Amino acid sequence: MTASPSEAETGRDPRAPYDLAVVGAGSAGLAGAVTAAELGLSVALLDSSPQSGGQFYRHPAPALGAVRPEALHHAWSAFSGLRRRLAESTVDHLSGHHVWSTVREADGTWSVHAVTGADGTAEAPALIRARTLLLATGAYERQLPFPGWTLPGVVGAGGAQAMLKSGLVLPGRRVVVAGSGPLLLAVASSLAAAGARVPAVVEAAGYLRYARSPRVLAANPAKAAEALVHGAALLRHRVRVLPRSAVTEVHGTDRVEAVTISRLDADWRPVRGTGRRIVCDALAVGHGLVPQIELATALGCDTRPLPDGTLGLALDDLQETSVPGLWAAGETGGVGGAELARTEGELAGRAVAARLKGRRADAGRVGELRRRRDRMRVFADVMSAAHAPGPGWSAWLEDDTDVCRCEEVTAGRVREAVADLGARDARTVKLLTRAGMGWCQGRMCGSAVACLAADGRTAEPPAERRPFAVPVPLATLAALGGAETEAAGATAPRPCTP
Repeated sequence: MTASPSEAETGRDPRAPYDLAVVGAGSAGLAGAVTAAELGLSVALLDSSPQSGGQFYRHPAPALGAVRPEALHHAWSAFSGLRRRLAESTVDHLSGHHVWSTVREADGTWSVHAVTGADGTAEAPALIRARTLLLATGAYERQLPFPGWTLPGVVGAGGAQAMLKSGLVLPGRRVVVAGSGPLLLAVASSLAAAGARVPAVVEAAGYLRYARSPRVLAANPAKAAEALVHGAALLRHRVRVLPRSAVTEVHGTDRVEAVTISRLDADWRPVRGTGRRIVCDALAVGHGLVPQIELATALGCDTRPLPDGTLGLALDDLQETSVPGLWAAGETGGVGGAELARTEGELAGRAVAARLKGRRADAGRVGELRRRRDRMRVFADVMSAAHAPGPGWSAWLEDDTDVCRCEEVTAGRVREAVADLGARDARTVKLLTRAGMGWCQGRMCGSAVACLAADGRTAEPPAERRPFAVPVPLATLAALGGAETEAAGATAPRPCTP
């Protein structure tokens, strides 16, 4: 039977819907939840992690005894302030809740379905009802495959940072950091500060495209200051930054032993004769972040193409989606960092409170938030365009390179589906090869498959429409079906027996 949090757990009548349910307890979700609660709304904050903070403010569990977790973070004071406000608020923080579906009911309320526990396999699924919904689900890393990327010791750039921030462990002693995007600088400086030897930061795109937008840079001095801090840390630890280059092959038998780094042309094709080998025991690689919008697209929310070839949600001036009563904040609208996420979260929280209270929001504060949001959104688009993957990256791939790791689909099989079987999009390739049908449901390989399917044409971003946002046990679906049947006044069907 699907259960709601009890009155003893939350201090409120479990039959009454919350004013607002917030999915995601990162920067945007925290800001939205505490703002709405401080304006008088009843708020449920659901998150899969046992601790608040999201990926950006991931921190060690108390049992690890970290003395200064803030040493591995930028702008920790902003997070500590939100965490203090959360503790002092009436928000019901429901940790360990993995939201797999949201439904708009006939009476206009929202039903938020979650599986509970550290890995989502606890016996009792949860159902939260609310009058409005705020999605602050963040983003996940984009990976572009290359020969050897499945070897042990190859981790995501964000994954390496998560290992360090939450577990206080390093992915290796000598770690090359590669890919594209500003996250690489933060990861490399964190690893070096924690004692790893970082031979190089390998950036595929370079940084000159930022210079084409001097007004945007001047309007966002904090971003330049942050880059200077990371740059100074890399200089202090003697870390080389190699622009317009990429790791095009990983070497090793049981784990990473070395990588080959090649120079790239303007389209990201490797330049012949430029490959050189660097000895290392780990590779942290990532090519930017992809907005996590499955819950929203399943509800029919409009999206907008982002400059780096991904999709973000289309939002109005107050962060509301095209579906009335559903707001979104943070990376769901495009990746822009923690400060932008906090700004959008507060803006959404104020907009929801004004809607439900039937009164105008504080015009001065809302205007300030909108101006700050717009300024940082423009920078986010410049950043997205600067690090967009070039069309020639697929030249890194050998035919036997795995593209879909879950189903072990190689680049050769994908190319065969395109050249010989007439596939012209990622969905057709998926039907012909099973690429994207595995555990991650295309999150790891979706971008790569879409590019290979385009065969030189502009690739369409993956649709990001999935019936379930996270894996769900069949028992959960059975319990949900039984509850709905009982609510309708019918006898629940008996389980079949052989």
